[in-house]
Amino acid sequence: MRALKGILLATCAFGAAAPALAQDAAQEGANSGGLEEIIVTARKREESVQTVPVAVTAISEKTIQQRDITSIEKIAAATPNLSVGRASNGSGAQLTMRGIGSSSTSIGIEQSVAVVVDGAYYGQGRVIQEGFFDLKRVEVLKGPQALFFGKNATAGVISLTTNDPGNDREFLAKAGYEFRSHQYQGELIASVPLSDTFGVRVAVRGSKMDKGFYKNVSVNRTYTTVDIQNLLAGGAGNATGHVATPAATDAPGEDEFIGRVTLKYTPSDRLTWTVKGAFDYSKVNNSSWNYGAYNCGLASGVSQLTGYKCGNDFVTHQNNIPTDIAANFPFSQTDGQLYNRYRSWAVNSNLVYSLSDDVTLSAVTNYNTNNNRWACACDFQSSNAGTWATENSSWKAFSQELRAQTSFDGPINLMIGGLYQKTKRDFEQYIMFAGLRDDTVSAQNRYLATTKTSFTDGETTALFGQVTWELVDRLELAGGVRYTHETKSSYFTQPYNNVGVQGIFRDKLDPDGFGEITAQQTFDDWSPEVTLTWKPADGILVYGAYKTAYKSGGFSNGGINSKFSADPLADLTFNPEKARGFEGGIKSTILDNQLRLNLGVFSYAYDDLQVDFFNSPIFAFQTLTADARTKGVEAEFEYAPRALDGLNVHGSVNYTKAKYTNFPLAPCFAGQTPAQGCNTVAGVTRQNLNGKPLSVAPEWTGAFGVGYDAPVGDAMKFGINVDARYSGSYLASGFGNPFSVQKKYAVLDAGIRFGAEDDNWQIALIGKNLTNRFFVSGVVDGPSTGGGTGTAAGVRADQLGFGSMPRTVQVTVTKRF
Repeated sequence: MRALKGILLATCAFGAAAPALAQDAAQEGANSGGLEEIIVTARKREESVQTVPVAVTAISEKTIQQRDITSIEKIAAATPNLSVGRASNGSGAQLTMRGIGSSSTSIGIEQSVAVVVDGAYYGQGRVIQEGFFDLKRVEVLKGPQALFFGKNATAGVISLTTNDPGNDREFLAKAGYEFRSHQYQGELIASVPLSDTFGVRVAVRGSKMDKGFYKNVSVNRTYTTVDIQNLLAGGAGNATGHVATPAATDAPGEDEFIGRVTLKYTPSDRLTWTVKGAFDYSKVNNSSWNYGAYNCGLASGVSQLTGYKCGNDFVTHQNNIPTDIAANFPFSQTDGQLYNRYRSWAVNSNLVYSLSDDVTLSAVTNYNTNNNRWACACDFQSSNAGTWATENSSWKAFSQELRAQTSFDGPINLMIGGLYQKTKRDFEQYIMFAGLRDDTVSAQNRYLATTKTSFTDGETTALFGQVTWELVDRLELAGGVRYTHETKSSYFTQPYNNVGVQGIFRDKLDPDGFGEITAQQTFDDWSPEVTLTWKPADGILVYGAYKTAYKSGGFSNGGINSKFSADPLADLTFNPEKARGFEGGIKSTILDNQLRLNLGVFSYAYDDLQVDFFNSPIFAFQTLTADARTKGVEAEFEYAPRALDGLNVHGSVNYTKAKYTNFPLAPCFAGQTPAQGCNTVAGVTRQNLNGKPLSVAPEWTGAFGVGYDAPVGDAMKFGINVDARYSGSYLASGFGNPFSVQKKYAVLDAGIRFGAEDDNWQIALIGKNLTNRFFVSGVVDGPSTGGGTGTAAGVRADQLGFGSMPRTVQVTVTKRF
């Protein structure tokens, strides 16, 4: 830290002289400085960010490199009203935009914030495991985006575009080291034009982490099992103690390798064909490494699970699977160490053909698949009672999109297209808890309490089109609609249940006939939208839009088939999520392209917003739907004065009000008392959440940043950027739990760069969350904590949050050849 402070002080001293140098350079040409034009594809064609009637935050390639924006989480850190919570199980993530997001605890729920890579949909929550690099641009589109991006975009879209081969040879090597986690990283990029019409680009990145971002502090735990068959026969159970050692002290200890090969063929001015193949591998030493007990249920502030104090820090308390049990535990490592292993493959083809000067045809073909395996201390803060599980889940998706678009000089233009997608999810999970053992069954099942097997096959067909009509000069009306037809075929069973839970969980051969659940679901939807755009003067755009969107209904592959349920099919299935509402704004570029000012307003209603409820005292999941509304105002600016070439000042302020409008029979949070609004309705505890805030929905968010680049010395340049992000307080829980509150916070990122003016080489120091602020972007109630729900003696559950990244400082060296 002393060395870092010295570098910062030297930078400040150097920066005092740099403005004079930049001023001299600016005076050499009247056209120096000013705003950089950012191109986006928010309407599936290249347009300036200031001429597209969509609320979009665009991140340029230059900013991506300067701020090391190489993951979905890092994109969120640069976008104030976007939040990403990394989860251990379920979908693996909670992505939230403008207060609308999807619970992480159900693997069957697809994200309301869709992720699109090179024009293809990657909307599964596990996409946050992907590392993204060598990016050309990132676009965060806010609000429903059904027409151009399809289903599962009810809250917005994160669109990433990777780099293609260029006309010139490019060879780049980059090495980095992050001080806190002791992470070493290397990156190689080679782009070669093999002929005038054919080019290839190869990009690979690998990293190894010797330590981590979080500390795991625990002691040996003794997990005691008893033989259920011996107990039933009148014996004492032959109790056996199993030692669970602490999980890795430094987490996540990630190893990662990413590779991408891009082929680009342009035989004529009319045809461009780009094919990309990508592979991603990552493994960490704890699947729930970022779970922090930040608010305990007991007045003492001590966790009901671990006995450790709860706190706002980067510490967790978790133990491995006992080694003697792990030897035969499915998908466990033989030493019982916790882990998460992610692998993905993808092939993407993008074909663009100009049928004429005015008609363009495009085809995007994609196949992507991923497999995720983990071993989890699934009480997330280990106790002697212990809950451990392993999971193996796979996702496969093939999609084909065709599109035709006109660009006539006349007042009317058309866009029409279609999409076909086929998907498959396979899921299996193995769980042990409550000290259950059965010495009469196979070694694989001996210590298991229950197992799950499930799959969902999906098929989607969509047609979409848009007509744009220039009513008069500078006034355009655009109207379009997407029709979606979707089928899903699903299956769920619990193949094995220990005798001790057979009175609670149904198994495959359950005599009541509900041991195997099948679902045949069909969904049809029309999603129209209308946009009116007016350009009263050059550099000014005013727009208003009515938009709708649709997100798939589905099946909770990771749910529970409980014998207490009379309708398990209804428990495991859920309705589609739909959005409708209005958006409008003004975009302006003024002062001779030196100042960008944008203002937007929005109001959207959501029907059947998909939320997942985790009942911690009985360790059960249920997918529910509710109605909600989100509305707000967003303002942003960017200033790049010509008088000081290289200076960029930017910021945004956002106000969002996101709340339930119809959720009168919501489940109570664990330990909620009648005085806190929990009442018993037909023997079941319920609360009224009408008017209550949604999960991770701060009212105020904002950002402010300054960047400066200037030539120095002989053919050298220097750069610095400082960016701050603010969030108001919010509830991390989607069920009104006041104890899940995340207080307001601010984080600070900064970077310093020095290198050759022609970018031949560069050394950079990049710091993130320099305030070292711990905050959560999602929460679960601590399993088996809390109790007495609906009574005056209720005890609230421990709040286990998906914690943020701590302060990180990385040095990178880049060399071009």
